[in-house]
Amino acid sequence: MALPACAARVLGPPLQPERGAPARTTCPRRHSRVEAELAASRPGSVAASVRVGPPRGVSRGFNSQPLLDEPLKASSSLAGAARAPLFALLLRGRRRRMHDLRRRWDLGSLCRALLTRGLAALGHSLKHVLGAIFSKIFGPLASVGNMDEKSNKLLLALVMLFLFAVIVLQYVCPGTECQLLRLQAFSSPLPDPYRSEDESSARFVPRYNFSRGDLLRKVDFDIKGDDLIVFLHIQKTGGTTFGRHLVRNIQLEQPCECRVGQKKCTCHRPGKRETWLFSRFSTGWSCGLHADWTELTSCVPAVVDGKRDARLRPSRNFHYITILRDPVSRYLSEWRHVQRGATWKASLHVCDGRPPTSEELPSCYTGDDWSGCPLKEFMDCPYNLANNRQVRMLSDLTLVGCYNLSVMPEKQRNKVLLESAKSNLKHMAFFGLTEFQRKTQYLFEKTFNMNFISPFTQYNTTRASSVEINEELQKRIEGLNFLDMELYSYAKDLFLQRYQFMRQKEHQEARRKRQEQRKFLKGRFLQTHYQTQSQGQNPNPSQNPSQNPNLNASQSGTQNLFQNLIQNLTQSSGQNPSPKENQESQKQNPGQEQSDGNTSNGTHDYIGSVEKWR
Repeated sequence: MALPACAARVLGPPLQPERGAPARTTCPRRHSRVEAELAASRPGSVAASVRVGPPRGVSRGFNSQPLLDEPLKASSSLAGAARAPLFALLLRGRRRRMHDLRRRWDLGSLCRALLTRGLAALGHSLKHVLGAIFSKIFGPLASVGNMDEKSNKLLLALVMLFLFAVIVLQYVCPGTECQLLRLQAFSSPLPDPYRSEDESSARFVPRYNFSRGDLLRKVDFDIKGDDLIVFLHIQKTGGTTFGRHLVRNIQLEQPCECRVGQKKCTCHRPGKRETWLFSRFSTGWSCGLHADWTELTSCVPAVVDGKRDARLRPSRNFHYITILRDPVSRYLSEWRHVQRGATWKASLHVCDGRPPTSEELPSCYTGDDWSGCPLKEFMDCPYNLANNRQVRMLSDLTLVGCYNLSVMPEKQRNKVLLESAKSNLKHMAFFGLTEFQRKTQYLFEKTFNMNFISPFTQYNTTRASSVEINEELQKRIEGLNFLDMELYSYAKDLFLQRYQFMRQKEHQEARRKRQEQRKFLKGRFLQTHYQTQSQGQNPNPSQNPSQNPNLNASQSGTQNLFQNLIQNLTQSSGQNPSPKENQESQKQNPGQEQSDGNTSNGTHDYIGSVEKWR
């Protein structure tokens, strides 16, 4: 394309390569760059002062500011004639930066192109896969490989709709919690929250024989009086969670005051500045860190009433409670806790008025803590208090000479400790199990007549459950905690028997109330109906009954009918009158037999008893 005459006169003759200049190559971009450099080297050249656009592939935003301090000398009509790259008009440093920018721009374009091609190939492969699936399913009725554009869009819409439905289902109904997806929802719309909590069989077969007094645990706890609940907190049994429930999750007339940033809460009685709860989160470790039964029974009365005279101390009822856990899980959880640096050095272990000596209770480690210890080393220490910890903390250590192992043989000592722990656990006001959170909540509410605000949560995933051990290690842990294993079996049997007993008692009470309500409503109906019949059949009381034999016959038939109804009602109620009521009825009617004449009196007596009950 030839230039106009005016442009030719201004630009002059075409540039000729100087001597020693590189020869013209076949690459047009390199040739243009060489010509631009030669033109820029001449003084007063127009190409040196012409402002051109950015190189190909670079947006104009990078060249928005003027790159030269010298003003433009060429006319705007000659801008199209300057085809030299921008690199020829820049200094060496700016030229290198622009070259790097251009390389990055080309790399981004290459990445975008590769991404586009990859997505296109993925879509093409997905189309073929879906076509093969549809061809296998529908056979000759559908051929996805030959689908037109409308069929492709329909297939894509169906796939997107399916994915959207799956995502919505995961948000609306996560896991197996959605009752609409369970077949059991049609048979039991309101399942029992306490049934099969540990994913075991709902029917429980007891192993021990307990009396009614052992199973019926109902404490007359007077929060406004002087009674006190004492929480015995055993390490790694979920006692921290249960302790928080006691101070933050109970419906009280005067709830505990818990401030942000403080572990202890103020749990005062209504109208008094005195606590009703002795636990970690109310009074702190007043008797030592994780005090056991031996320490608490001798320490709590002195701490609560220590400032008062012995003659002025009130007669308190100390209701001890605790939480137990499966011994293997508890042992592994304590090992993981010790690995993180826990020592419980602040525990006093006071027994018979003194702490144990270093010879009676040696340490398993020499440093500041036992952090990072392996499980084998943790199990090999013969003085490790983690072994049979639950039996030791629930028994009376004064019966075996505290921590002095030379008082009696080991076998006899273990037997005395186990029996003491079982006895103390059975006579406690309440104890729960970590593996049965909802049942623990139910029994506590029924025992103390105190309701929680929100239900307990069962966590099946803990630090102990994350530890994978083989059968050999599990057998060894059970051997190291053989006393705890036997105590936990005893406690679980007693716990589940108490739960079943309380549930049956609750069902019987509800059935009795329904029967009384039904009896009351039937009595009111019989009373109203009998009065209506009497008023309708005898409108004139002055008339002689002997003059109207039909009236006597109808009254006699009505009385027989009501007598049968009353007998059926009494039999259906399932409740026999008390001996006292029988004696009173015999005194009122001595030597009289049932007849048509006294049927109305029996009806009025029954109605009167119903009115008295109401």
